[in-house]
Amino acid sequence: MIDVISPVFRTIDTPAYVLDEKKLIKNLEILKDVQQKSGCKILLAQKAFSMFSVYPVISGYLAGSTASGLYEARLGREEFDGEVHVFCPAYKDAEIDELVKISDHIVFNSVSQLYKFSDKCKGVSIGLRINPECSTQDEPIYDPCAPNSRLGVTLSQFDEKVLDIIDGLHFHTLCEQGADALEKTLAAVEEKFGRYLSKLKWVNFGGGHHITRADYDTELLIELIRGFRQKYGVDVYLEPGEAIALDAGYLVTEVMEIVHNGMDIALLDASAACHMPDVLEMPYRPPLFLSEKSGVKKYTYRLSSRTCLAGDIIGDYSFDTELEEGDRLCFEDMAIYSMVKNNTFNGMPLPDIAILHNDGSYEIVKRFGYNDFKERLS
Repeated sequence: MIDVISPVFRTIDTPAYVLDEKKLIKNLEILKDVQQKSGCKILLAQKAFSMFSVYPVISGYLAGSTASGLYEARLGREEFDGEVHVFCPAYKDAEIDELVKISDHIVFNSVSQLYKFSDKCKGVSIGLRINPECSTQDEPIYDPCAPNSRLGVTLSQFDEKVLDIIDGLHFHTLCEQGADALEKTLAAVEEKFGRYLSKLKWVNFGGGHHITRADYDTELLIELIRGFRQKYGVDVYLEPGEAIALDAGYLVTEVMEIVHNGMDIALLDASAACHMPDVLEMPYRPPLFLSEKSGVKKYTYRLSSRTCLAGDIIGDYSFDTELEEGDRLCFEDMAIYSMVKNNTFNGMPLPDIAILHNDGSYEIVKRFGYNDFKERLS
């Protein structure tokens, strides 16, 4: 029998997303310390993690939430005690009036959208997203500064007249990166837009900061924020999503059957396509408790699912013992970009959403059923 992270995982209904309360709070303590030492404000980027049942916990540590559109902004206003910031590459006319009522900051992606809607944004702090044209990563799909990017205003597109309208600038260039990448980005921002920065009230450094990762240089981050605030006299915001719940969640799944075709293949009741889409989109190989890459341990299996998609494969993993029907497996780092991106392709049931509390107890926060599948359709 394969060991599990918590004894309760042997008996719970699967599949299930399980938030580890202890690890969540550990991350929040790190972020709170960064805020206190640097003077910045950190926001929860809901696009990565929107488990609003724990918003009361998170809001005790962070300054607010940030949204990618109207629905996330509503969720932040309704469930999170703090500021509500919103950025969307393009706003619909029908959205702006409601966004103005529920948002503290609204950031526009282009000068034209800024001019179109600024008159409606009375009482809201207005910002403009800039593109410093400084790539610090190799994956174009996650690089807002890649050639021909639609995200943010480049220096050649910047109109100095917007300074009469906006309170701040926003840039978001990082993805799962360290403070060294931010340092490089800040140099590009200052080189291109430095002459405007002292005329602003705030600058938002965006997301992608892996602050709670074990090897992240928090001292450098604090130094960069302090120096920027002192030099330009502005408030600084950061809006990480992953850092809040990094390594703080699991997807617990059950082995349903073992088949063989050139290798041993385990069919699980969890799906990459439905329950962890980033595995196929990035792609990447999610960590699995007490497992290694193919061939490292004695028994290797290809882990797949019960959907009809031939490529619905999580990856090849090796174990010290043979897998058996009924074994429970615990995929790690499954709080972020999982619940927010899952789907019901093939009519697959959505996993439970649950919490593993500090005292070891297990609480089901949400259980989905047939109506959740049906009501998404017509």
